[in-house]
Amino acid sequence: MTAIARARTANPTYSPKVGEIERRWYVVDAEGATLGRLATRVARILTGKDKTTYARHIDVGDFVVIVNAEKAVLTGGKDDKKIYYRHSGQPGKLKSETAGRLRGRRPTRLVELAVRGMLPKNRLGRRQLRKLKVYAGADHPHTAQQPEPIAIERSPS
Repeated sequence: MTAIARARTANPTYSPKVGEIERRWYVVDAEGATLGRLATRVARILTGKDKTTYARHIDVGDFVVIVNAEKAVLTGGKDDKKIYYRHSGQPGKLKSETAGRLRGRRPTRLVELAVRGMLPKNRLGRRQLRKLKVYAGADHPHTAQQPEPIAIERSPS
């Protein structure tokens, strides 16, 4: 048997179909969790890298609900040092804001930006980001989906 014939009889690589994807819901309590560690764990779940059916060209990830986002911890004085930029597209309209001020103004945005930075920078990443739900307080409207809790390492205080 030649190498070509042997290659044709081998099992093909599995690629999940859209109808076969099983989505689950998870809830993460961000209180006392380090922002970067929280974001990496959530990004892995959103992309589906923790599943055996992972395919990098298809969205196989799960939904994640983050509660208590305002209580996530930034280490090393990043509340004052880390700067977030945004631009309106018009000349001279570049705005900058420290992480501490952003947390005071929009506490959920800090977590959203951290997770967004760890997802692919394309259509697939934008679709995965839609499955992230972030809330500043402990209440969320997704109890009907019965999300499973996930434990995240807490920052040593």
